[in-house]
Amino acid sequence: MDEMMKAVRLHDFGGPEVLVYEVAPKPVPGPGEVLVRVRAAGVNPPDWYLREGYRMLPPDWQPKMTFPIIPGTDISGVVEAVADDVTGFVAGDEVYAMVRFPSGLNGDSRGYAQYVAVPASELAAKPAGIDHVHAAAAPMSLLTAWQFIIEQGHEVPNPLQPHPHVPVPLKGRTVLVNGAGGGVGHLLVQLARWKGARVIAVASGKHEGMLRDLGADEFHDYTRTAADEVLRDLDLVVDAVGGPQSRRFLRTLKPGGALFPVFGLGYDDGGEAGRLGVQVSTTQVNSSGAQLAEIAPLLEDGTIRVVIDSTFPLAEARRAHEHAAKGGLQGKIVLTVD
Repeated sequence: MDEMMKAVRLHDFGGPEVLVYEVAPKPVPGPGEVLVRVRAAGVNPPDWYLREGYRMLPPDWQPKMTFPIIPGTDISGVVEAVADDVTGFVAGDEVYAMVRFPSGLNGDSRGYAQYVAVPASELAAKPAGIDHVHAAAAPMSLLTAWQFIIEQGHEVPNPLQPHPHVPVPLKGRTVLVNGAGGGVGHLLVQLARWKGARVIAVASGKHEGMLRDLGADEFHDYTRTAADEVLRDLDLVVDAVGGPQSRRFLRTLKPGGALFPVFGLGYDDGGEAGRLGVQVSTTQVNSSGAQLAEIAPLLEDGTIRVVIDSTFPLAEARRAHEHAAKGGLQGKIVLTVD
């Protein structure tokens, strides 16, 4: 009889109520894979996009999926076993990863579980200075921020634009981060500051204290002031909210500046960026154990801090998704795994 574990699975698409905590087969690591005993799993927007059946994507972009599906990409845990062809990891190692993204958009990431089989190339040693909750909160949000403004680090074709995404110099530049209080936004603020930029954070007022503590030089409460109407001559805007509304930030940029919408789907400025002499670029975050290893020392020594909005037991993933749906998160939601 196959070994079993507890996991959160979908048997249909829908709201948080379709997340079912139940018994599922324990994975067996295939060639090039490492079996990880999960201690914590991060919650990210692609988790609820998957739960809803990717209804926000054009029909021809929606991946083919087979139920039951275990959602979740971000994990931190302990190596249980390694495939015969894997070197560099042994049982007992503490590790973290963003699992199979975006290759696992069809539900093949499987992070909301007690065990997950992870390609060794996507794993890195967990930073010793932080716990599993903070490590599980980091991968997708931090890799997104890193690949947008530090180094893309991969050559996977971009479905949203024909040319590769190339980060711009940050030292001595003025950078605005919109949506700065969220999972990706608060990390963008810290990375830009680390690279020597002057950082302007835009978020709701409740996030001001946190963002100033994380290094924001200037703060704008979007419920009181429309930053795009009062700010000008910026070098870079990174819009962690993204979407069609990103175009309003074009007017804030100096000629030669850049706008990076983190969620690029639906963006169309009708050629305005070209007329203003600014570039618009986006990318798709990709799993990378090498980049997580490069980032780990920054988490280890506290240069970069991951803020935790809330934690829920794995069995209460439904409640975690209900909490996410309320919006206004300050940092990341994490599921803890017994």
